Amino acid sequence: MRIAVFTGSRPGPESHRRAAADLATGLAEAGVGVVYGGGHVGLMGVVADAALAAGGEVVGVIPQHLVDDELAHPRLPRLDVVGSMHERKARMAELADAFVALPGAAGTLEELFEAWTWGMLGLHAKPVVLFDVDGFWEPLLAQLQRMADDGYLEQRRLDALGVVTDAAGLLAFVEGYEHPPRKWVTTPR
Repeated sequence: MRIAVFTGSRPGPESHRRAAADLATGLAEAGVGVVYGGGHVGLMGVVADAALAAGGEVVGVIPQHLVDDELAHPRLPRLDVVGSMHERKARMAELADAFVALPGAAGTLEELFEAWTWGMLGLHAKPVVLFDVDGFWEPLLAQLQRMADDGYLEQRRLDALGVVTDAAGLLAFVEGYEHPPRKWVTTPR
């Protein structure tokens, strides 16, 4: 099994770096591979370094323009270089059995929401999970609950979005995951 990790290209606070390293180590020790954005910077680099140090499988997927900017991790046993950010996300989704979002910024949110939306539309049936460190995702979860309360998001879709705080919780969520039926089963009126 492999889990796609979406996270920041900046390091964030020390508690986030520790949590990211602990998660990656826990996945490696459980024999779960990591698929991630292929960089050596920020929390991305922390995840890759920790998983590699624990003997785990790490697959990086990075667009050529970021390789040209010298952001590619130099010690990855496998680095898939693609042509664009769109290709990066598609390749990561192809390689992964589940998705987890660690703290990050706009890119992390974009990757998270695309993977989650693809699941709603029936393009995959893979778990999507928030890895919550220091309550980082609580404001987002409050906004998502508001979307459900106001009728824009089905509650079952929100309930299917995992929220975990450690590797064991992530693996348990993935193991027990039941994907809700796709959003559109007939053409909307």
